[in-house]
Amino acid sequence: MAQARGYAATDASKPLSPFTFERREPNDDDIVIDIKFSGICHSDIHQARNEWGNSSFPMVPGHEIAGIVTAVGAKVTKFRVGDRAGVGCFVNSCTQCATRDLDIEQYMPGLVGTYNAFEADGITPTYGGYSDHIVVKEGYALSIPENLPLDASAPLLCAGITLYSPLVHWKAGPGKKVAIVGMGGLGHMGVKLAHAMGAEVTVLSQTLSKKEDGLKLGADHYYATSDAETFKTLAGTFDLILCTVSAEIDWNAYLGLLKVDGSLVLLGIPETAVPVHAFSLVPGRKSISGSMIGSIKETQEMLDFCGKHNIVSEIELIRMDQVNDAYERVIKSDVRYRFVIDMATL
Repeated sequence: MAQARGYAATDASKPLSPFTFERREPNDDDIVIDIKFSGICHSDIHQARNEWGNSSFPMVPGHEIAGIVTAVGAKVTKFRVGDRAGVGCFVNSCTQCATRDLDIEQYMPGLVGTYNAFEADGITPTYGGYSDHIVVKEGYALSIPENLPLDASAPLLCAGITLYSPLVHWKAGPGKKVAIVGMGGLGHMGVKLAHAMGAEVTVLSQTLSKKEDGLKLGADHYYATSDAETFKTLAGTFDLILCTVSAEIDWNAYLGLLKVDGSLVLLGIPETAVPVHAFSLVPGRKSISGSMIGSIKETQEMLDFCGKHNIVSEIELIRMDQVNDAYERVIKSDVRYRFVIDMATL
């Protein structure tokens, strides 16, 4: 076992603090990654504070990991020492399950989270990216394109794939009108990706405070949802709406913005049930759906796409000891647009 250093939540009511723990020894099919940068996802906060009711402690959060490979197992073929590598939201899955499907692996049984979970043995806890290194099976590590900066690439491993997957699934591209609800850590990635795919992109944000940013990042249009006229002006406009916010909204009003056969896809997870009237769906053959991250295969496709189009996240780089302040700022939406921890400051 190798000693590792990081920051952990030791209790749901306490701030994150320095933590020393043991990483498992690498197996023949593992690589060791020296973590250079780790993004902060809102789900880190939910889990560190046990807001989803499934947390175990101590917990080292972080599933937007970018770094350099420092060791490879004897059977590793995909990576070499010195390669740029990333780790996203899961580090293992049920490779023997009859239902296994590599194209939709994220929805199959046996998924092992990068943190707040247990390895396949059911005993060894997984610890995430707020740490100096990680040991992971090569099949669950991602290659980061050479032309992308490592720090701004880290959020692609969650925020990037969370938007890329539904955009691909619902066939965003030329001739399609896509709306992104929310201009935050997820939403700004949706703008960049949908624009690169050739779609006509509209941002639907509560206010126009980030309009200049939205247009600069690739949005064609930007509307304030606090203005009731927006819902009249845009009625029946969109093929696809991706909702990145977890706040309660008027779901029926947003469904009214869809064309016939349009889809409203939930990416943010509201705390309460989603109330939808049947007449918001039936007359236009509309649908309301959900989407969650992506498979390893699709995540690598997303990274290659980002490499081709020079897409990374807009980030604010912070020191490790600023993580608790960063959590509070995320809750207040006071970041443009993703916090990334510089692990050299650990």
